[in-house]
Amino acid sequence: MSCALLYIVSPNAEISNFLSYGLPDNSSSIRALSSSFDGRIKGKKKSRWSSFSLNSDLKYSCLSGSNNAGNFPVLSSLIANPAGEIAISSEQRVYDVVLKQAALVKEQLRSTGQIDVKPDIVVPGTLSLMNEAYDRCREVCAEYAKTFYLGTLLMTPERRKAIWAIYVWCRRTDELVDGPNASHITPTALDRWESRLEDLFAGRPYDMLDAALSDTVAKFPVDIQPFKDMIEGMRLDLKKSRYKNFDELYLYCYYVAGTVGLMSVPVMGIDPESQATTESVYSSALALGIANQLTNILRDVGEDARRGRVYLPQDELMQAGLSDEDIFAGRVTDKWRNFMKKQIKRARMFFDEAEKGVTQLSSASRWPVWASLLLYRQILDEIEANDYNNFTKRAYVSKAKKIVALPVAYARSMVGSSRTTPRLLKT
Repeated sequence: MSCALLYIVSPNAEISNFLSYGLPDNSSSIRALSSSFDGRIKGKKKSRWSSFSLNSDLKYSCLSGSNNAGNFPVLSSLIANPAGEIAISSEQRVYDVVLKQAALVKEQLRSTGQIDVKPDIVVPGTLSLMNEAYDRCREVCAEYAKTFYLGTLLMTPERRKAIWAIYVWCRRTDELVDGPNASHITPTALDRWESRLEDLFAGRPYDMLDAALSDTVAKFPVDIQPFKDMIEGMRLDLKKSRYKNFDELYLYCYYVAGTVGLMSVPVMGIDPESQATTESVYSSALALGIANQLTNILRDVGEDARRGRVYLPQDELMQAGLSDEDIFAGRVTDKWRNFMKKQIKRARMFFDEAEKGVTQLSSASRWPVWASLLLYRQILDEIEANDYNNFTKRAYVSKAKKIVALPVAYARSMVGSSRTTPRLLKT
């Protein structure tokens, strides 16, 4: 999910530069660092998250075979637990942060009637550098998220630049533990990355891509917590390769993907005609992120297994008569097919609920969200078409199907916001 300026000269120098963060701040050095990224931008890799999302009221089933298997409201976001323990339900922890994020936007809505973009405060000699920083973010987004990038072009200039900056930071963060130098990354390195994030939010960026995000969070009511939570997801990847139940997996999906919704809602904007509460919009922002991440997990079972990782609920595997050994062996059996059917059903439930909130976004932001939802959901169809063989066959959506989906997404984006208040989180 990330690339960025962490890889500068040679492998050893790249790591030392990343760990020290001793990046110079003069313009010629920034341009040199920027140009070094050109060699990285062609090396594609899978994204841990994909675009942004909304929904209004979501419940998931543990799908353990019982119709009464616990239904839980999917809320949004959480507070990182350094001890790695889950003492309370993931949904409640997520909900606590959603209220905080929504409060920032509600305050601005009360005072101005809309989510305003703060005007630029231009320091002499810096405007061209800031434009260059955003342009670099644009290039990264255009290379790694082509469909979504096209959708961002419908947004206002300030909003599209902000989304590019958020995308690039998320991609850089993911690549710390999933990129070519991942074996060198330690918890201390992630601590330094979080410290760098705090400096960024305080207006002290380290490089040009940091500067773009620093400018973005100064203009929009974006809180630091979802960014910190994403880093916590990277910490999990360093120390955890199994998830005992869906509650644990849900929390992980929030960390690495659902956080993006909370980051992006203030930038994408809410339709002025929407009757949904701000809290419900933020609650909805998690649905597509979770759905996308669950889809990634189901698509990449074989790839993850080759790295010794199993991102599937261990208790549900056991209930299906399966174990890690079956996954490492890559056997497509009836037990596996039945297990996958339930996992796909759950992911589709998140997609279905995500649809309900997309129309609450501002009209200029709906198309890329719809495109992401429709295209990513089709990956589940491809897994089925491959007879649930996600061990040796990679499910992907063909270019022809992508082309067909884009006008469908555009047509749906033309539908205005719902006039009804969602059932959840009424205020």
